[in-house]
Amino acid sequence: MVHPPLSAVLITCDAAAVLPECLASLDFVDEILVVDSGSRDATQSIARAGGARVVTHLWLGYGPQKQFAVEQASHAWVLCLDADERISPALRASLVQELAAPRFYAYVMPRCNRFMGRWLRHGEGYPDLSLRLFHRDHGRWSNDPIHERVETAEAIGRLQGDILHDSAQSLDHYLAKQNRYTSLLAQQWVARGKPVGLRHLVLSPLARFVKFYLLRRGFLDGVPGLVHISIGCFNSFMKYAKVMAEQRRG
Repeated sequence: MVHPPLSAVLITCDAAAVLPECLASLDFVDEILVVDSGSRDATQSIARAGGARVVTHLWLGYGPQKQFAVEQASHAWVLCLDADERISPALRASLVQELAAPRFYAYVMPRCNRFMGRWLRHGEGYPDLSLRLFHRDHGRWSNDPIHERVETAEAIGRLQGDILHDSAQSLDHYLAKQNRYTSLLAQQWVARGKPVGLRHLVLSPLARFVKFYLLRRGFLDGVPGLVHISIGCFNSFMKYAKVMAEQRRG
């Protein structure tokens, strides 16, 4: 099926353990571009062996780094993935069919998260819609250092099938990553100069639990679903706790 040339764009750092599956799922694209921020493992050699073009660039933060990567791609249509993600066969079929005659300049797709050995199908783990396919003349990554997003003024289409995301190699690894994320989010909040009070500490985690565990039926994902949502609630608590600690220090 003929379609506009497509670049798959990844940012990496020490991703050797997860990168091969990601690359294998991208054998239908016209280019794979990997922007690496200084891996100390075999990430770069694995990427080249998998047919990717590798560019080394110092870390800028998630949004700026992804936008830099998009700008290095050879083609205007870009598919952005993380190294611990891969394209499912159903999503590949939907993407190729849609791109043969694009009706939009940007597309969201469901992302299915694997956590503690289980693919989460409820709560905040699914459908986790993510805008990952777009024409770079009509969209760009935000400048956010974390929780980055693609910004576009265009109408957005939706593809069928899932991005498959392995959320963590281990629970320890996942918790360490969440600790880094909450620190970055707290820094953003402090930079905006907004005060934080007791209601943030109490109500935000509670509202998150009600929304994702009860209303969006996260309880149907069993123990992994409960742990996943509980960590999300704790992240909300810790973000505001870190903001309060920084503001009181000042």
